[in-house]
Order: sequence, then structure tokens, then C-alpha cells
Amino acid sequence: MAVAEGFQPVKSAGRTLEVLETLAASGGRRSLVDLARALGIPKSSLHGILRTMMQRGWVEADDTGTRFGLGVRALQVGAAYLDTDDAVGLLAGVLDDLSREFGETVHLGRLDGAHVVYTAKRESRHPLRLYSAIGRRLPAHATALGKALLAARADEVVDALVGVAPPALTRHTITDLVALHADLAASRERGYAVDHEENTEGIVCFAVTVPLHTPAVDAISLSIPVARLDGQLEERVVGALLRAVDQVRAARGLLTT
Repeated sequence: MAVAEGFQPVKSAGRTLEVLETLAASGGRRSLVDLARALGIPKSSLHGILRTMMQRGWVEADDTGTRFGLGVRALQVGAAYLDTDDAVGLLAGVLDDLSREFGETVHLGRLDGAHVVYTAKRESRHPLRLYSAIGRRLPAHATALGKALLAARADEVVDALVGVAPPALTRHTITDLVALHADLAASRERGYAVDHEENTEGIVCFAVTVPLHTPAVDAISLSIPVARLDGQLEERVVGALLRAVDQVRAARGLLTT
């Protein structure tokens, strides 16, 4: 939905959402002082916001009552989003097929600004595997999912999204824009993106965009530890991902618009 010109956000609503977004990105509980500093909200105002959110189940405090994290209501709303998302439901069978064939970690991800968010996952059956979780948000330029989606956009759009200094997650992450453009151009040409240990050391990931929207907003990936990857397996994985895209394209008419 487009925002009307001249629209003025409601300050209290904006602050509440900032609290939720900050807690979601924290990976743990935060103190009142820490949150106030991070958000630029006076402690007295923030305390009232947190207490209101606690009463509604959006925020929980630890036993001391001094450190705050997301509450169960946030989980319920997040789960409801996934339950009602057409792409997640439509692609469940595709993810299952890839998981059964390779036994490796399979992800569905969605572009969210400069990041990609995992919206569905199938676990690897091997002890050595990629750690991830549904809802995890990662820089798009450092993942195969994100690079596949960035490659579906013009270079100037990519620059506006990732900025002039994309962060490095590992020593392999591409942080130079010229090199990133070259990598995305190669992805466009071959029809899939590759993350060579750019997100996690020791993990290579292959991804293709899902043809449900133009430009694509979702992508499917398959992640494999370097120790299990060889040329033959890479060829099989890429072929399976491209066939999955063809399946999705054929089923596109099932998606409600």
C-alpha cells in the first residue's frame, strides 16, 4: 500500500514498532537503559511503552524485571503471517522435494530492503550443516538468496539498497560494489546465484528466484558444506533448482492476486 503524500506518522505507534524491531534484531534481552540509548527515547516514556506492551503480551521481562525481550504475541503474529502467505504455502512441496533429494538445508527467503528474511526452511539430515532459523534477517549481498533477488534488479536499485559500504560477514563476503555488480551480472547470465562462504565459513549456497512477481521478491536456496560439495553434486543441485523454478512457473496461476 502506497503512503499518501504529506502523511505524518503517529509518534507513539512509531515508537512501539521501533521497540519491536529493535528487540527482534537483538538476539537477546535488553535493559531499559540500553534500549533507551539505542532508540533515543527518554527512559520514562520507554518504560510506559514497555509496560503497555508487556500487558498485551508483546514484550516479556526476565525474573529481575530489568531486561526485556519479545513476548509470545510476537510469535503468534509472525506465525500467522507465514500461515497466510500464499508463496510459503505454494512452495512447500518444492522445498520438500529438494530436501528429500539432497538431504541438505533448503530455504525460502524474501527480500526486505537491503536484507533477505528466511520465510521457510527444511533442515539438513547431516550433523554438519548451516545454522539458520525462520525469521532470521541477513544482508542480501552476502547470501545466495539475496544475490539472486538483487540480480533481478538494475544496478542503480542495488546500489540504493545495499549502500556504498556493504558489511562483511566473512572474509569471503563481497563488499566492493564493482565486484558485486560483476557477480550479479554472472548470476543473471547463468540463471542462479552462488554464495561462496560469503555468509558462513565452510558453507556454499545456490539460489534461484521464484517467478511469482516481477521483479521477484522470493527465492529458494540449497546450502551445502564445502566438505560435501563436488562438481557433480553442484551440477545436480543447480539442475534441481532450475527445474523447481519451472514447476513454480507452471503453478503460478494458483497464486491468488
